Amino acid sequence: MMCSVMNSADLHPARIPGYDGGPLTHQAGLLDEPLFWLGHLYSCAQSEEAEELLFGADHDAAGDFQRRLWERAEWPAFTVPLAADHRLHVIYRTVADDTGTDYLLHHPDWDQAELLARDDGHFMGPGLSWPELVTAADNALPGGSTNDPHARLLLLLPAFGDDEVPDDAVGRLTVALQARTGVEEPESLASALLEDQGAPGPTRWTTSGRGFSVNDGEYSFRNPANRFALSADRLARVATALAP
Repeated sequence: MMCSVMNSADLHPARIPGYDGGPLTHQAGLLDEPLFWLGHLYSCAQSEEAEELLFGADHDAAGDFQRRLWERAEWPAFTVPLAADHRLHVIYRTVADDTGTDYLLHHPDWDQAELLARDDGHFMGPGLSWPELVTAADNALPGGSTNDPHARLLLLLPAFGDDEVPDDAVGRLTVALQARTGVEEPESLASALLEDQGAPGPTRWTTSGRGFSVNDGEYSFRNPANRFALSADRLARVATALAP
């Protein structure tokens, strides 16, 4: 299948339709900072063991790095391109007293982006199953904030939750952690992160009666049983855009 070419302005927009925030600034350079990843993955480490494996001796340095990041006036933004001109945006909301990371899905033909997950003190999600996460990380589409599948996997990991990860998931996440973070025990950390799976914990994914993926997460926009869930039509277009 051929995908149309996306230009830089499309991939790193100054604004995202339906999303009130900004000023958004493309900050791809942050993805080359090991300390950035320690803070970014913090919410995924729900156990004391996972937190110790994540930070190790870098706990204070990672905290200082993350504090400076949240004090920025601009909102760091990252983009992962998907098939058929869809893209995932990861936005650091650096507003005082309401910091957090938003995960949005958009297409140029949509009147507004869809919020998939919100990683903050009032976590909402998950927004991605394991197959959807790996597909987005490994699609090899050009553009976006990085072409590196390991960086893409870690960037999207806080929005993930799935109670059926495959046997090779630990190995896949281990390689990504080795490549980007420099943690001392990446395999042990990968196992712990996949067991904890952030604030909501593992979530069960099924196929709805209309044929698209949904989950049973208590705080998920993709659980049709929730009063705040996306409408059926919007759930369908999200699932289509993210389909493995």
